[in-house]
Amino acid sequence: MLLDSLLVPETIVRPKSFVGLMALYESNYLRLLRLIPEIDRLDGCYRSRVAGDCDLYVEIIELSRYTVTLSLTYHLPTDKGLLIDPDMMVRVYLDGQQAEVLAIGEQQRHAALRRLVLAHREELDHRWQSNMILNKWLEYLSDQGHLVLER
Repeated sequence: MLLDSLLVPETIVRPKSFVGLMALYESNYLRLLRLIPEIDRLDGCYRSRVAGDCDLYVEIIELSRYTVTLSLTYHLPTDKGLLIDPDMMVRVYLDGQQAEVLAIGEQQRHAALRRLVLAHREELDHRWQSNMILNKWLEYLSDQGHLVLER
């Protein structure tokens, strides 16, 4: 299995640079493959359950030859109903072996996520922040034992 820790950078990558963003997309792709090994073969909605963590919901929005678009979220029960947070739309580029956040819910309930999303509005900064959140969340999901294989 490919691990992003095995990636050998060809150059020193500066955070928030274009090259750094592309390396982050590659890392997101590898982490997603660890979470969803057959990502190019799945269609529909899936749920991953592990003891001690929230249920993870994955919905394949669009599947084509070279890309997969999916939503990734928790459904958190509250006294006021269901809270869907964080709510991410992710595009996976199968041929380029990269994954990027297309959208992240603007109504984040977690202060740390809210600060990251609202900190900068310039395009590169926004993409960097969104994809860093995805990268760290994917690492956490893998550490918790989540694995999406079937419905």
